[in-house]
Amino acid sequence: MKIRLDSIFAIIIGSAIMGFGINAFNIPNHLAEGGITGISILIKLLVPTVDQGVVFFVLNVPLFFLGWKILGRTSFFYTILGTVSLSVFLSLFDGVLPLQMKDRLLASLYAGVAVGVGLGIIFRYGGTTGGVDIIARLLQKYMGVSMGRTLFFGDILVIGASLVYLNLESAMYTLVVVFIAARVIDFFQDGAYAGKALTIISNEADKIANQILEFGRGVTLLAGKGAYSGDEKKVIYVVISRNEVMRFKN
Repeated sequence: MKIRLDSIFAIIIGSAIMGFGINAFNIPNHLAEGGITGISILIKLLVPTVDQGVVFFVLNVPLFFLGWKILGRTSFFYTILGTVSLSVFLSLFDGVLPLQMKDRLLASLYAGVAVGVGLGIIFRYGGTTGGVDIIARLLQKYMGVSMGRTLFFGDILVIGASLVYLNLESAMYTLVVVFIAARVIDFFQDGAYAGKALTIISNEADKIANQILEFGRGVTLLAGKGAYSGDEKKVIYVVISRNEVMRFKN
């Protein structure tokens, strides 16, 4: 796998969006995050004079060794690029445009979208920003677990620990941030189309297939055989949109 210039550019752009979002929405509205990013935000909230970008990078150094062993050279390069880029933008955007809002729910939504878009772009082009992102990519690669889901549960652990500093209200709004971010990340990973695959086993497979074709959906007929009876049957396989599920069942 070769290193691509468009991937490098996209990872940098994604890091810039995420770095801006954290400084514009998370920090001024006392909203944490999950993973290593969340820890660096908490440190920033506790010690406002600290450089969050430097803290974020230092916290990620131990995880680079795990990335080098498992991710491979190209993925590891993109991980280093994403981590360094985010560290730089966290420092560059520090205090540039803080958007403190009276409506904290709105601030949470903005923060979640900004982080989700940034990370979604980074993941889409093969990068990570270190930390839990490395673990999320490993679980997706070897176990097929959604990256957004892994990040969400990892974030909950960090947010739980953040209650030492944040009050319960801030922690709940932070959960909104990480939930929205996880959904946006999955949108970038899986695309806008959410389909359902139907597998139909019937003695009237040809008749059912013709009816499905009338609905404007393509059909694949597979050869099947009952393990107990030994009877051979045709198996219908069709992919439809979620809002068509009940219609096709009927």
